[in-house]
Amino acid sequence: MTDWRLAVDIGGTFTDVVLLDADTGRVVVEKTLTTPSAPLGGVRAGVLSALDKAGISPGDITRPIVHATTLITNALIEGKTGRAALVTTDGFGDTLEIRSEHRYDMYDLQIEFPAPPIPRDLVFEINERTSASGAVLTRPTETGLDTLAEELRRHDVEAVAVCLLNSYANAENERLVTEGLAKRLGVPVCASHEVTPQIREYPRMITTVCNAATMPVIGPYLKELQDWLTETGFGASVLMMLSNGGVVSADDARRVPIRLVESGPAAGALAGVWYARRLGEERLFCFDMGGTTAKSCLIEDYRPELTNEFEVARVYRFKKGSGYPCSIPSVDLVEIGAGGGSLARVDDLGLLKAGPDSAGADPGPVSYARGGTVPATTDADLVMGLLDPEYFLGGEMPLDLAGARGAFAPLGERLGASADDTAVGVYEVINQNMAASARMHAVERGIDLRGVALIAFGGAGPVHACGVATLLEAPRVIFPVNASVLSAFGTLVSPVRIDLARSMVRALDGRVDADRDLLLEDMRQEGHRVLAAAGAASGDVRFRYGLDARYEGQGNEITLWVGEGAAWPSSLEETLELFHGEYEKIYGLRIPDVGVEVVTWRVAAWSDAPGFEVPAVAAGSGTPVPDRHRPARFRRGEEPVPVPVYRRAQLGAGDRFEGPALVEERETTSVIPGGWSCEVAADGSIVATATAPAERSGTVKQTEEVSA
Repeated sequence: MTDWRLAVDIGGTFTDVVLLDADTGRVVVEKTLTTPSAPLGGVRAGVLSALDKAGISPGDITRPIVHATTLITNALIEGKTGRAALVTTDGFGDTLEIRSEHRYDMYDLQIEFPAPPIPRDLVFEINERTSASGAVLTRPTETGLDTLAEELRRHDVEAVAVCLLNSYANAENERLVTEGLAKRLGVPVCASHEVTPQIREYPRMITTVCNAATMPVIGPYLKELQDWLTETGFGASVLMMLSNGGVVSADDARRVPIRLVESGPAAGALAGVWYARRLGEERLFCFDMGGTTAKSCLIEDYRPELTNEFEVARVYRFKKGSGYPCSIPSVDLVEIGAGGGSLARVDDLGLLKAGPDSAGADPGPVSYARGGTVPATTDADLVMGLLDPEYFLGGEMPLDLAGARGAFAPLGERLGASADDTAVGVYEVINQNMAASARMHAVERGIDLRGVALIAFGGAGPVHACGVATLLEAPRVIFPVNASVLSAFGTLVSPVRIDLARSMVRALDGRVDADRDLLLEDMRQEGHRVLAAAGAASGDVRFRYGLDARYEGQGNEITLWVGEGAAWPSSLEETLELFHGEYEKIYGLRIPDVGVEVVTWRVAAWSDAPGFEVPAVAAGSGTPVPDRHRPARFRRGEEPVPVPVYRRAQLGAGDRFEGPALVEERETTSVIPGGWSCEVAADGSIVATATAPAERSGTVKQTEEVSA
C-alpha cells in the first residue's frame, strides 16, 4: 500500500491540509476558509477536497493524522472558554486577581490586565494545607469534598481546575481533591501537579486555570472530529501538535490542552528546521505570515530555541506581563497582529496604521466580498497588483479589486493621498511592523539577525518576505515549495515529544544525586507513557536533561541543558561549570564563592518522526518564459510597471530570473521586487538573493514614516 500521510492546520483565516505520499514524495495541498463557529466544517471541506485531488479514499490513510490548531489560543484571547471553576487552598482564592503584583508599565495609571479565565464567583476554597517542604499539615475531608461538589454542581460548571498550595512539593492533597471531585461531578477535572508541577503560585495557577477553561473547548471538537473520521472511513488515529514542537495523542492533548496554545506556529518552526537541514543553513530565520498574524522564529544549530513560559492573551501585544504567563514549554517565537486580514486605519496623530485587529475569515478583507468594509493588508496587496483578482486560490475565490480600491479612498482622503498610494503605505507599514518585532525579539535574546537567510511561508508570507528581509538586512529569501501550507507540512516532520518539568529545590552538590535520580525516573516513565500513547516504540524513545538553577539567595533561575542519555549524563563538576559559564554568558560575571541551587528539573522525551524523501524537480531551461505580464506598484508616488508573472509549476531546477517578478501558485504569490536575483533549487525552492541597496528594493527605509 502507498504510505499516505495527512496533516491539518486550523488557522485564524484559513485551514490548511497536506497529503504526503511518503513512498514517492508527492504532495497534495488544499486551502479553505476556516469556519470559526464550527471548526470541523473547514477541516471536513479541506480534507475531502485534498483526498479528491489525490484520487484516494479515507481508508488509504493508515498513519496517524497530525493536527495543529488555533482553537486554544483564540478561545483564551476572545474569552470564549468553557464555564470552569477553580478550587484552591483556604485563604488563597484571590491569587488570580492579585497575580504576581508586577506592573508591566509602572507609569500607566490606567494599567489593564486580562480578566482571569475563571471569575471570582467561581473560585472555591477548601480546608487543606501542605507545607513548603512537602509535609501534609491538613488533609481534605470527605465531608468537605461533598460540600464542595454540591456547590460546584449548583453553579453548573463544565470543568474544574485544582491548584493547592505547595502541591509541587507533595501532590497528595491535590490528588485526593481531584479524584474526589471527578468521581462526584462527572466533568473534566485537572490538577496543577499534572499540568505544571512547578514552584511559584500564580504561574502554576493561571496555567492550570487556562487548561481547565479550554478543556470544554477542545474535548467536544476532538470527539466530533474523531466521530467524523470514523464515519467517513478513516482508520487512523489523531496526533496533536504541541507548542514545544512535538506531537502527542489526542487523549493527552484533551487532558492538557494548554500545551496546544502555539500549536500551528510551532509546526512552522519545525518545517523551518527540516528545510534548514536540507539547505545546509545552520542559521535560518522563519517568517510565517498568515491571514491573521505573523510569526517569526530563529533556527540556530538546526534547532529552534525553547522557552519555558509563554504569555497568552496580552492586553498590549508588545508589553510582556500584560497577559497570562503560562508555564508551558514552547518554541521561542514572536507573534504580532500582522496578517492578510490586518485592518488599516488612521490614528489620532494622522499616522497610517495596520493591525493588530483582523478581519479574520468572517467577514474577511473587503476584497473577499463577504461583508467586510475596512480595508486590510490583502486588499492593499491586491490594489498594488501583487495579487491576481482572478487567480486567488487558483480562481476558486475571485477577489473584488474595485471594492478594495474604493475602501482605501476614505483613508486616502484623511492622509491627503490617493487610494493607490494609501494601499502601498499599508504594505510598507505592515513590513515595518513585522521587521521591528523580529528585531526586538532578537535583541532580547542578544542576537543580530543581519546576514541570516529568511525562509518565507504562510499564505501572505511570500508576498511580504523580500520587503521584510530588506529591513532586516537578510541577504537571501527562500520560498519553499507549498509555502502557503508549510505549517501543516511541519506537523509531518515533527517528532513525538513531551517536555516535562518538576520543581524540587535542592543545593547542587553530591547529596542531590539520589533525590534527583528518583525524580528523573518518574519523569522518564511519564515520557514513555505519553510517547507510547502516540505510537512510539519504547526502543526509539530518547531523553534530554536540563535544570533551572540559580546562585543561592537569588530569586530567578536560568535554564541549561546538560545532555542526552538513559540517565543523568553530567558529573557534578561538569554541571557546575556549565552553570557558571551560562550565567557568565548572560550576566557577564561568575560568583564562584556562592553555592548553586537547582529549583526545577527538566526532561525532554522524544521519538523522531518517520522519514521520507521529497524528489528533486525536473531541470528547467535556465531562462524561464513568463506566463504573462501584470502592472504592479512597489513604492508610493510611482506609476505601475509591467511585471513578468511566472507559474510556479512551470519553473524547473536551475532556472534563473531577475526581479521585479511575481511567481504564482494556487495558494500564494511570491513577490520579487527589483534588486533581487532568483534561482530555483533542486527541490523546487526559489532562492532570492539581494543584489541592490535597500532603497532600490521596493521597500521604504527603516526610518521613513507614513503619515499625513
